[in-house]
Amino acid sequence: MLLALTTGPMAAGIIAYVLGHYSKKARDFFADAVTLLEIGLLIYLSVKFMGGSDVSFYAPDLCGLGISLTLDGFRVIYGIVGAFMWLCTTVFSREYMAHYPRTNRYYMFFLMTLGATVGVFLSADLFTTFLFFEIMSFTSYTWVAHDETKEALRAAETYIAVAVIGGMVLLMGLFLLYSITGTLSIDMLPSILGIARQVDPSAGVRLYAAGACMLVGFGAKAGMFPLHIWLPKAHPVAPAPASALLSGILTKSGIFGVLVISCGMFTYDPAWGFLILILGVITMFGGALLGIFSINIKRTLACSSMSQIGFILTGIGMQGLLGSQNCLAVRGTILHMVNHSLIKLVLFMAAGVIYMNLHELDLNKIRGFGRGKILLTAAFLTGGLSISGIPGFSGYVSKTLLHESIVEYMHEAGEAAGTFRFIEAVFLFTGGMTLAYMLKIFVAVFVEKPEDLSGHGDGSSVRFSGQEPQEPDGRTVPMSGGSAAALSLSAAALLILGFGPYRFMDRIAEMSIPFMHGSGFRENVNYFAFSNIKGGLISIALGLFMYFVFIRKLLMVDGKYIDAWPGWLDVEDLIYRPLLQYIIPFLLAFVLRIFDRMTDHIVSLTERTLLKEVEPRRPLLFGNAFTHALGIFMNRIVLLLNKTVRRKEPKQINYEEKLAFSLETIVKTSRLTSRSVSFGLMMFSFGCMFTLVYLMVVLLLHVG
Repeated sequence: MLLALTTGPMAAGIIAYVLGHYSKKARDFFADAVTLLEIGLLIYLSVKFMGGSDVSFYAPDLCGLGISLTLDGFRVIYGIVGAFMWLCTTVFSREYMAHYPRTNRYYMFFLMTLGATVGVFLSADLFTTFLFFEIMSFTSYTWVAHDETKEALRAAETYIAVAVIGGMVLLMGLFLLYSITGTLSIDMLPSILGIARQVDPSAGVRLYAAGACMLVGFGAKAGMFPLHIWLPKAHPVAPAPASALLSGILTKSGIFGVLVISCGMFTYDPAWGFLILILGVITMFGGALLGIFSINIKRTLACSSMSQIGFILTGIGMQGLLGSQNCLAVRGTILHMVNHSLIKLVLFMAAGVIYMNLHELDLNKIRGFGRGKILLTAAFLTGGLSISGIPGFSGYVSKTLLHESIVEYMHEAGEAAGTFRFIEAVFLFTGGMTLAYMLKIFVAVFVEKPEDLSGHGDGSSVRFSGQEPQEPDGRTVPMSGGSAAALSLSAAALLILGFGPYRFMDRIAEMSIPFMHGSGFRENVNYFAFSNIKGGLISIALGLFMYFVFIRKLLMVDGKYIDAWPGWLDVEDLIYRPLLQYIIPFLLAFVLRIFDRMTDHIVSLTERTLLKEVEPRRPLLFGNAFTHALGIFMNRIVLLLNKTVRRKEPKQINYEEKLAFSLETIVKTSRLTSRSVSFGLMMFSFGCMFTLVYLMVVLLLHVG
């Protein structure tokens, strides 16, 4: 049944594509049914697991190393979270995608990505993780490119480039890891690596190399700095339901991999933990800074995702530093993962409601749209308050745990205490920036009045698009009943978590401890004690100051929001594209050209010096037996023709000499060619082609 959770939605995607050519309504309901069945099956299997049954699947030798899937506490949580998000976005897509072209393609890859993503979270070994991870990257590429505009195709190009390069580096890391352990089983890694370090002291260096390669691959999907470049560009151009999934669940597939590396390969390793912590702090602060300057609502939410991924990475880093006392960090990490997934589901669907009514994302053009729209306001406010860490909402709980893990380690850091005081300050300041940019969106959309285009000064004549659906009594509503239900359900899930931290959130955290190899709960945290709430209050004060002083005074001109971020300060255009498109190809071509020419010159010089005697100064009169016999035969034919047909104009040609000379030329050319780098590369390419054909034949025979 676990395999059905992955292959079922993939097959359903093809069925939805075909069905859509006959009835779009039937296709939409079919997609709803698939996602509903997915979450129902996951809940059923989760109940079996929690009842003590072993829920796993293993297909040996499939794809070489076999495919294995399993359920544990962490996988139960993220399997259900992912399926819930897909259910809500599928229902929301019915209205959002109604006027989009190419919706059959959208639904096909939408469902295929569901199967691949569930496969990542249920994978029991890293080979299975990699397999579904790459499928997920390619199927989700179509989300970013869906509009096929210039901006969408460029963003999709960035997305797939990061995914492919990250995937190849990840594969290199898996090769290195397998050479050390002989297995890629996630559960077996800690014990096997412990033995490997004792038997071979040099294994530690190779293990760090493998971990670094794998971190590049998983970090790229997570949106970790400096591989975050796809996040701010992919989300604004992708359809809102896809943006919710890209931000809320696909980034967590990368975090899943980082957790496997950090908690399985480098359990309680302070050096690795500090590396993840530093990358997390930079990602956290950088994303929030970009969000402060952004005036595009979906881009702001994308930058926010980058920042929240930084919070999660900070928690993973603190797990390594705290070692066996990492209870707070473990709880904060998993809870912020779940919170961020559900928060971005709410916020991106709310942004989708705005876009499908106005077809605009600029804050200056959508300002005031949410005034009087109670459900939309309540849903967005729930997500905004939660992600800002306001006490009483779910985001406050996870951020408090992450903050307290930093404070806990600060007392044990000794001489490094100053460094961790700085990290704590950045953590609180970033929390303040989160509140500032969320407050900017909320005030612009739900508080401020829209631009008055009539010149009357009251704004009453402003009508946004005239495309809002209408109730029977003529009142306009911003969304259909299905979209309202999806938005309400996702916001309700956030409220339930926030209002029941001890009943629900602590239980979620407890279920994840075995996967993260964390320490058990020593005692319940009093989330609302003043010592814990103090950090949240500091962030709130900083956020209000940044909003009223920095955003309102410096980032607004004549009542309009301005994008003051320098256009040239784009990491992709400044570094990555020039590096990959020009600098690296030029350097590689230059070096390879030198080696190619050097090899040819060495061969030529050797033949002119050491092998000088084998090269004749005049053409050979006689070659081998074949050229000798053939030459004599052709000479006699020429002699016969000269005495008969060509008696008046005879030709004097010595074919024996000519054939011998041609043979020598061919041998010499072949010898030079076979010794050149170009020939070696050509032979290598043929070898790769034949190997690929062989693997495909073997796979087809195996499947058959």
